[in-house]
Amino acid sequence: ASGGASITVRDILAASQWQPVPQRGYQCVSCCRVFPTLWSIKTHIQHSSQEGYSCKVYYRRLKALWEKECKEQEAAAPRV
Repeated sequence: ASGGASITVRDILAASQWQPVPQRGYQCVSCCRVFPTLWSIKTHIQHSSQEGYSCKVYYRRLKALWEKECKEQEAAAPRV
């Protein structure tokens, strides 16, 4: 499935929309660290295992769940 799919900026923004951030920036919903730019959080996610975090795994799993949910909703939608 999408286990190897890359995490996009869109995925990061979608995941973070439910997390209020006390300061300007973007919060990693996996480890809760706050980053000043989208580029810095995306870099963090890509290299999180080198920092001792599993954020990349978390975001990949989250993306796979979203894709599964979207497919289920499409399949359940009435066809016109």
